[in-house]
Amino acid sequence: MSVELVGFIGILLMFVLIFLRVPIALSMVIPALLGILYLKGWKVFYTAVETIVWGQSFNYTMSTIPMFVLMGELLFAAGISGELFNTFRAWFGRLRGGLGIATVTSSAVFAAASGSSLATTATIGVVASKEMLKSNYNESFTAGSILAGGTLGILIPPSTTLIIYGMLTEQSIGQLLIAGILPGILLTMLYILTIMITVRINPRLAPKVNVKSSWKEKFISLKSTIWIILLFILVIGGMYAGIFNPTEAAGIGAFLTFLIALMKRKLTVKKLIEAMNNTLRTTGFLFAIIIMAFILNYFLTLTRIPILMANFFDGLNLPPFFMFMAIIFMYILLGAVMDALAMIVVTIPIVLPIIQALGFDLIWFGIIVIMVVEMAMISPPVGMSSCVLKGSTEGLTLEQIFKGALLFLIPIFVAIIILYFFPEIATFLPSQMYR
Repeated sequence: MSVELVGFIGILLMFVLIFLRVPIALSMVIPALLGILYLKGWKVFYTAVETIVWGQSFNYTMSTIPMFVLMGELLFAAGISGELFNTFRAWFGRLRGGLGIATVTSSAVFAAASGSSLATTATIGVVASKEMLKSNYNESFTAGSILAGGTLGILIPPSTTLIIYGMLTEQSIGQLLIAGILPGILLTMLYILTIMITVRINPRLAPKVNVKSSWKEKFISLKSTIWIILLFILVIGGMYAGIFNPTEAAGIGAFLTFLIALMKRKLTVKKLIEAMNNTLRTTGFLFAIIIMAFILNYFLTLTRIPILMANFFDGLNLPPFFMFMAIIFMYILLGAVMDALAMIVVTIPIVLPIIQALGFDLIWFGIIVIMVVEMAMISPPVGMSSCVLKGSTEGLTLEQIFKGALLFLIPIFVAIIILYFFPEIATFLPSQMYR
């Protein structure tokens, strides 16, 4: 068989394994290993696997991921997520749909110290769902607001998903993280606008809540945000100013979060062990996927599939916008049947040459990919964030959750279109970073 045919068979086998619910790491590496063995024999097979596994395992950048994951776990242990919701509830609760706005804004702030959408959805969702359902908010509207806020966890830095994208594309991790700030603010505002328009059209979704808070109480409540704001300024601001690199920033962030949890006197030995255990589980899962993705990349390089795909699309001579939309809709369709992280590690090696041929900025495209992944994380039938919300809250069915998620796919798509026509929203801050 030709190397190209071997490559296409490997990709087909990989998708079959994914659809059969084989763990994503195994789904990627089994076809890759078989393909490398067939094409190059045992000697190259052994050398390539050993080099890739050891090389990536000792990659200094990899240590960024567990540190950022630990930050989110320690913040949850410190009880900051509940305090954040109560703060924004005091500010927006009296507005129609105000609890939905409070959910989105508290999620945005929590995301500034947590690199995970799943963690943001679960932690804010527990508090927000009880308050919103108790106030007779519509179940689907409640679920949609929580899921919308949760998606910000992988866009607003720090973001473990952006780090993985950076490693796969060999882009600056620091620039990618900084690039997520303005798009994160944009998407937060679009979510709030969506909530305001929706409750204006259908007031029954969100009855007014009698939240009585004086201006003094409102300003006092902001103290719960001080910790995260300081953490964000020190970690992300220090990285932006060139004081330390992303890996150092992650270590400093994890240590400062540990100190914050201690000062709040809510970090027991049991909670610390649980936070460490959850961090190890998440890190092990992510590391396995990353290392297997690099083995898959090596296999695809041998088969020349990415180059063939890039030449094919380049030969179509379609306007860049139509090519861009075709790639976006491909991601949307894949997101309906694949895990969000799997979607990135599987497609990036194939899509990357096409994006480079079109002349798109890879930092900008990383933000676009994250936004499409956000859609995948809340949309049926897979929707990992939706499943997490179902498992962490009571009173919401999976049908209600997916129904609520559909509304908030609109602002994400709008944000993607805005970023296409105004890429500076994502590229301006990285271009101003200290070099």
